[in-house]
Amino acid sequence: MTFPHLDSAGRAHMVDVTGKTPTVRTATARGFVRCGAEVVSALRDGTAPKGDVLAVARIAGIQAAKSTATLLPLAHVIGVHRASVELDIVDDGVEIEATVGTADRTGIEMEALTAVSVAALAIVDMIKGLDRSVVIENVRITAKSGGRSGDWVRPGEEDQA
Repeated sequence: MTFPHLDSAGRAHMVDVTGKTPTVRTATARGFVRCGAEVVSALRDGTAPKGDVLAVARIAGIQAAKSTATLLPLAHVIGVHRASVELDIVDDGVEIEATVGTADRTGIEMEALTAVSVAALAIVDMIKGLDRSVVIENVRITAKSGGRSGDWVRPGEEDQA
């Protein structure tokens, strides 16, 4: 098996995508922030000491999607043409879903994963004073479309299609 991010000597390099045709691509990622009942209650009531946790997390996630290439050394700079971050407070934490789209030469999966990860980190940052045992869990790509490999949906998450 060959890895496109390694050159013939096995050194990391950025893959050349200049010859590829831009196509419409979308990726969706999900993750979860597990926290205690006190935090869930504060999130639902809007009484978290640092303010509107979900608004900050949403904006942080969108900004992160647009900044992925500055965080990941081999990620390409691509146009992020749309990004949404949805947050749902549930009994044991916050479910996060990010969908990111582009019309470019390479995939957008890393941007979706970065959006979820940074949204989760923003939540942790804003609630850590209430619950030091908070955990970020199960960050993963759930669906993608476009590009050479076509459409894909993670088994068990068909509602993403």
